[in-house]
Amino acid sequence: MPIIRVELLEGRTKEQKQAFAKAVTDSFVATCGGTPQSVQVVFQHVAPEDWAASGQLLSEKTAAPAAKQPA
Repeated sequence: MPIIRVELLEGRTKEQKQAFAKAVTDSFVATCGGTPQSVQVVFQHVAPEDWAASGQLLSEKTAAPAAKQPA
């Protein structure tokens, strides 16, 4: 039973997470085999003040569009 863990910044909608989980599940099954029922996806939400990139907390960086922030 594969478990796929995803760390991402807080703020994604339920619909975004559902679409992502389906896409990842479908991709895993197509690539590695198995059934969709065997695939589990776990989302780990991280606050911007708990994530740093290039030595700087994301909460301290200039606000950027969500699409450009690291996931």
